[in-house]
Order: sequence, then structure tokens, then C-alpha cells
Amino acid sequence: MTDQSEYEAERQALKAFAEKAYLNYSMYVILDRALPHVGDGLKPVQRRIIYSMSELGLSAASKPKKAARTVGDVIGKFHPHGDAACYEAMVIMAQPFTYRYPLVDGHGNWGTADDPKSFAAMRYTESRLSGYASLLLSELGQGTVDWAPNFDGTLDEPMTLPAQLPNVLLNGGTGIAVGMATDVPPHNLREVAAACVHLIREPKADLDTLCQYIQGPDFPTGAELISPPEEIREVYRTGNGNLRLRAVWESNEHGEIVITALPYQVSGARVLEQIAGQMAARKLPMVTDLRDESDHENPTRLVIVPRSRRVDAEQLMAHLFATTALEKGFRTNLNMIGLDGRPQVKNLRDVLTEWLTYRTETVRRRLQYRLDQVIDRLHVLEGLLVAYLNIDEVIAIIRYEDDPKKALMDRFNLTGVQADAILDLRLRHLMRLEEQKIQGERDELERERKKLEATLGSKAKLNKLIAGEIEAAAEKYGDDRRTQLVERGEARALDESDLLPSEAITVVLSHQGWIRSAKGHETDPESLSYKSGDEFLAAARGKSNQLLSVLDSTGRSYSLAAHKLPSARGQGEPLTGRLSPADSATFVGVMMGDAEQRFVLGSNAGFGFVTRLGELASRNRAGKAALSVPKGAVVLPPLGPIDAGDQELCLITAEGRMLCVGLDELPELAKGKGNKLIGVKGDDAVTAWCALPADATLVLYSGKRHLNVKPGDRDNYRGARASRGRFLPRGFRQVHAAESGIP
Repeated sequence: MTDQSEYEAERQALKAFAEKAYLNYSMYVILDRALPHVGDGLKPVQRRIIYSMSELGLSAASKPKKAARTVGDVIGKFHPHGDAACYEAMVIMAQPFTYRYPLVDGHGNWGTADDPKSFAAMRYTESRLSGYASLLLSELGQGTVDWAPNFDGTLDEPMTLPAQLPNVLLNGGTGIAVGMATDVPPHNLREVAAACVHLIREPKADLDTLCQYIQGPDFPTGAELISPPEEIREVYRTGNGNLRLRAVWESNEHGEIVITALPYQVSGARVLEQIAGQMAARKLPMVTDLRDESDHENPTRLVIVPRSRRVDAEQLMAHLFATTALEKGFRTNLNMIGLDGRPQVKNLRDVLTEWLTYRTETVRRRLQYRLDQVIDRLHVLEGLLVAYLNIDEVIAIIRYEDDPKKALMDRFNLTGVQADAILDLRLRHLMRLEEQKIQGERDELERERKKLEATLGSKAKLNKLIAGEIEAAAEKYGDDRRTQLVERGEARALDESDLLPSEAITVVLSHQGWIRSAKGHETDPESLSYKSGDEFLAAARGKSNQLLSVLDSTGRSYSLAAHKLPSARGQGEPLTGRLSPADSATFVGVMMGDAEQRFVLGSNAGFGFVTRLGELASRNRAGKAALSVPKGAVVLPPLGPIDAGDQELCLITAEGRMLCVGLDELPELAKGKGNKLIGVKGDDAVTAWCALPADATLVLYSGKRHLNVKPGDRDNYRGARASRGRFLPRGFRQVHAAESGIP
């Protein structure tokens, strides 16, 4: 039996162990999996895929090979993880609707914009590197980057790739780590290159200057970037923010709406599904059909067919932008691994400055690597020229000496490298012509050496070289901007009333509070049939997509959707089934119209004010307080809507007094008691009122008699607001109703 004392155990607190283990895991995910590096803009798996493909000879000019071959090399040599995850990372780099500048040229089914994950299995697809990928690989074997052992120590892999352009901005990327994430949008190559060149020439350039070159992200699917310039600049200043993308659309000759570009990572099929769902729910009565006409020549072409040419396309699209994925927010978080090996959210200037530092060091290492090669070659050529100048003696030494290498080194003061080069010469290279070639090569390398040393010794020349290479790369691989920068207003979803057909209706209210709706404005409300003991009280004319406001005897207003009212073919429904007034309250009037239309509210105590219909709207069954009623007073039926031509308000009291005042003397309030309109004393009270133009004739009825009060005759009754007015002629002093002679 083994003694337990032979084993050594390490003891530590569970809290300390868990904290250390979690920290190690989180740093691994952050540094080796989820975040891109500012230098080449790649995550480790992407970098390993690109490097493996270059090692397989899969350049843009080569014949493609099975994707499974690449994935096998990647997971077998450098990335010991699942093949499915590795292949998906490869697919993303090949999708032109995901990557602004794809790194992989895929042959076969590599997914579609509608379903990016519908790609075929890797045993069916083929791939090679794209032309743009050469910007990451062309300088790899020139001493430009650091190398590290792979996971089993049998091979070396590059820690970064020598990118000739800031790929971290050009292709962007997303990733979720532990406690942090990254969302870098893609940008236009020409714009980013121009900003880099400007920053090389003007190292103190501020963010506003750089934003003149980089005005915003450039997504592969086009669309419109509708965020205001100041919001985009704020995103670049902080490295965080949200950008708004909107689809591009136009109307064709048939009046149809054609969507030609969608926001980044939005599926056309999903958009059509969302619109069809609204159509099925009868929330889009103005749309009759949807079609997807996308094809190879038109990757995005979605057609929306309106019901008629009278449909406002701008209003319809504003609704769809607000309710579907035709408008989408893109979260921006410029989080990446910096040159110090730490993750950090950087602003635009910091990203460009840090990448230029990386690029400068890469070019310096490349030039130094080449300079070392030139110096080594010159050293060998010097030894060969010595041999040609003393050819006979060199041949004799090689022929007769036991250790010709040592003898050559001692005789001609050569190094071991030079002696080896002489001993490796073939006899055919001993002709005089070969000596001339060596002298020519030496002269050429001397010129190159001086040029390299001058460039490495001058910051200005080094910067000029870097700027020239950036401009050359931009000229070769740059293209026009796809995402247009257009400042748009905020999209607004249509209200339920906007979505309804606009039809003329007449709403009728009875004394007992029953309500109904008749089509058209020709209906005579008083001629309708009513329940026994009930009769007509009030009516309002408007449209079916408008809101109906009801006023009760306590001064509260209520709102109802006009299109939901029962038909006038029957006797209607009691309002108490839809509203919750006070027990003692009765309904006194109804109002319809646009929200800006004005009505007059008041009580028989002689107080009143003008209000807009929108102020009376209420979402509650219990309504809202609109008119404050003095104690013992009664609410008058509301007047309106007041037309632009209405200038006078005429009030008649129980004593037979009439007063006409200008409507402009009434205050416009949202709610309240209002101002004193006519003075009443004792038991006197307002019994009737009306609003009419100054040139209209007022007709008063008393039994079978009537009196026409013409505009000139009303001068006798015009007076200051709050005055008592003047008595009407005898026989018309017991007035219970008043109305204008205008039909």
C-alpha cells in the first residue's frame, strides 16, 4: 500500500484558485480568440487561416483547393479547435456581403445575404486567397514580424501579419470576449488610405481633420448611413456609439416601391416576412403585394406594390423604416488589442496613429532585413573578385593544399564565408565574362545599400516611402463608397388612424347616451329611428380615421376611435359600455376633426374658452378633466369646429339678452373654466350660443315665428366681453335655441 505522505499537494483557497483560473481564461479569450489586433486587424483563427493558405500556395493566381484541405492544415498545425468553427471563420472572410474587402476567394456555395449560414460543407467548396490578401502577406518572409512556436512547438507561426493598410478599419469585425466585446464597422479603403497619408504628413492632425477624409463607415451592402455628422464624429471621438442605417428605395414607372439596398446584415427575406405579417394583421391596407426580384445582376430588389398611386410612398416607407429591419442600428465599439498587447477602446485618431507606428516599424524591419542581405552579398562578391584577380594562385591552392579553405583565408585575408563561396564556384564560372557580371552586381548592390541606409537614416524619407506604398495600394485595390451619407429625419410609424381608409362619416349621439356612425355627411341625424323615449341630441361630421371626442355634463372629455363605432343601421350602443363616466354624468356633445381644429367649450354660467381637439384626447375610459364647471352651472353643447371665417360668438340668456363678441377675445386653453363671456345675474343663465362669420345672418325661432338678425342689425348686440348684452324684441325673449342661417 502506497504511503500518502509520498505525494506532495499544493493547498490554496478556493476563492484564490477560482479567481486566478477565471482571469487566465478571460485573458485567453480576449487575446487569443475574440478581439482583433490593431496591426493586421485579424483574430488568431483568421490569421492562421490566411497564413496556412499562403503556405499551401493558394494565391489569387493559383488554382483553388478544397476548403477542407485548408481547414485540416489550420487545425492540425496552428489552431487546435473545432473544424466547424474554423470553417465558419473562413466562410465569413469569403462573403462579399459580410466583408468589405474579402480575404478569401470562395468557389461554390458560401452562403447568401438572406441566409449567411447556408454555406455548403467544406468538402464541397473550394477556396484560394483574394488579391487583397496579398496586402497582408507579401512582406511576410522579409523579417517584418515576430514569430512564435505553434501549440506543440514543432512549427513557427507569425504573431501578426505585415499589413500594408489598416485592415482593422477596412473590414472591421465583431467579437464577444469575457467582460468586453468589439464591433468595428468596415470603412472605405481610399478614404482610410487618404487619412493615413495625411496623418503621416501632418502628425498633429486632429480628429475633425481626419473626419474630413473618413466621413463614416462604408458597409458592403451599401444602404444609407443616416446618422447626423456630429453623431458620427462623436462615435469616432469616443470609440463607442450607435449608427443608423436605412435601406435605399425608389419608385418605378408603375408606382411600385423598389428597395435596392438593405442595411448591413439584414435579410431581404426577413424584411418581406415582417411586411407580410403586418399585411396579414391588416395593419398595411395600402399595400397589396410583395415581390422578391433579386437575382445575380440585382442582389437586392424587393418590390412593394401600393394599393393605388394615391398612396403616399414617403409616408409608407417612413412607417416601414420604423417597424421593420429596413432601418437598423449598428452598435460601434472600437475595442482591439493594441501594440502593447492590451485590449482597449480607441478613438479613430488613436487607431490610425497606432497602426502607422506598427507600419513604420514593419517597413523599417523590412528595409533592415534587405540591407543585411545586401551587405552579406557584397561581402561574398568581394571575396569572389579577389579569387578572379588571383585565379591561378587560387586554383593552385585548391589543387595542392590539404586544407584549401584555411590556406585561402590566410593567403588573401578572407573570411570563412568568402572562402566557402570561392570553393563552391564551378569551373564554368571562372570565365572573364562572369567576373564582369560580379562587378556589375556589386555596383548595383552598392547603390541599393546607399539608398537603404539613406532611407533608414532619414525619418522624412521613410515616411515618404510609407505614404507612397499606401497610395499605391489604394490605387490598386480601392473602390468607390457604397454606403451613402444622407441625413434623414426620424422614421415615424403610422398611427392606427393613418392606416385606416379615410371615409366621410356622421356620428350621432342620443339623449340617453347611445352612439352610432353613418357613412357620408348627407345623413339627417334627426330622421333616424331611436329607442322608445329617446331622441336626437348631437351629431358630428368627420372621417373614419379621426378620433371622436365626447363631452359630459361634468366637463370631462373622452376619446373613441371613430372607425370602431357601431353602424347607424341599428340604434347603436350605449357609451357607458365603452366609457366610465361618473354615476350622475350625462353626455352633452360630440366633436370630430383634426387635432389642430378648434372648438369652444363653456358653461351656462357665462364662462368659456377655445381649445384644440388634440387637447381633449384621452386614452383612459374615465376620460380627462377639460372644462371646469362652476357650482350650480351646466355644461353647454360644444361649438365647432370653428372655421377660419368664424369671427363672432353670439350668446343668448334665459332673460332674452343677446351679446355678440369677437372670437379673438376668447382665450385658447388646454383646460380650465375660461374667461367671463357674458354677464348673468341671479337665475339668469346662457341658454344658447353659436359661432358664425361676421357677415352671416342669424335666425332666431320662437314657436312658429322667426327673426332674421342681419349683420348690420347685430351691431346693436355687439359689446365688450363680460357685458350683459341687450334685450331681444318682445316675443323672442324666451329663447331656447339659436342657430345661424348657414346650412
